[in-house]
Amino acid sequence: MASYISHLDVSLNTDEEQNLQSQGFKKINVDLNKGSGGNYIYIWYKENSCSSPITRIQFTFNDDMAIGLINAGYTKISKDLNAGAKGDYIYLWYFRGSTEYDTPIVDIDVTTDAESEANKFSLGWEKLTCDLNRKAEGNWIHLWVKRERQTYICEVTATDSYGSDTDYFQKGYIRLDEDTNRDAKGAFVFIWYRQTTDSQRALSVLQISTNGSERQALQQQNYQPVSVDLNEGTGGNQVYLWYKQEQCEKPIKAIALLVNTDAVPVYERAGINVIKRNLNTGNKGCTEYLSVYQ
Repeated sequence: MASYISHLDVSLNTDEEQNLQSQGFKKINVDLNKGSGGNYIYIWYKENSCSSPITRIQFTFNDDMAIGLINAGYTKISKDLNAGAKGDYIYLWYFRGSTEYDTPIVDIDVTTDAESEANKFSLGWEKLTCDLNRKAEGNWIHLWVKRERQTYICEVTATDSYGSDTDYFQKGYIRLDEDTNRDAKGAFVFIWYRQTTDSQRALSVLQISTNGSERQALQQQNYQPVSVDLNEGTGGNQVYLWYKQEQCEKPIKAIALLVNTDAVPVYERAGINVIKRNLNTGNKGCTEYLSVYQ
């Protein structure tokens, strides 16, 4: 019988490490505060073929992001992943789902550099967008998951408020846990997606528009828009996500927001498409790109 990730926890000190080890947890030996000082923080997990598998993992870096997760029945690990550093308070949440969009997680890992990230995509891993050193000025730290079967992106959407979060989580959506308006002082805008194991249902092309002429060109190419402005409230350009399904194109396996622009050439050398249209075009926020792996 297959073994799944069934339990997750976090250690903030050696006493907690010893306690988790005594309970049979395995440690991912990568410090989540690497490069930023602070506590030595590690993620721990258990594998089990009898317990219900974990199917979704999310992160929060503000209190409003948590409301939908609480309402949808996610479990919070109440340990700040930036403890002892000066970054955001970041918490890990997990869920055991049974919708058609939930596929069991069979392995997890952590990366601390762009080269490792690019390699993970090519090996069938899925990147969780939130930098676990967010605002702490250390290494770029990301959690990765590997699923029981290959999944594909079948739907994308976006939100510019938190009111519909519960509904999206209950319907099997995964949130890219990074604000497309990061440091731009606008609304908190997030991209969401759902997965399928059926490649025939997958989206095959994503694109970004940052001005009127780009919007018109994508419309003429029969792309469908996500109606939320990814730049909402910033005073910058109107920025939209577009999608299309074409049988002659490879299905999309994974997407992630890329805030570390130094990683762009590394990703491109690995065959990962980085859509180099800044989601913060026209404002003073971080340069952010959408990366797409097929």
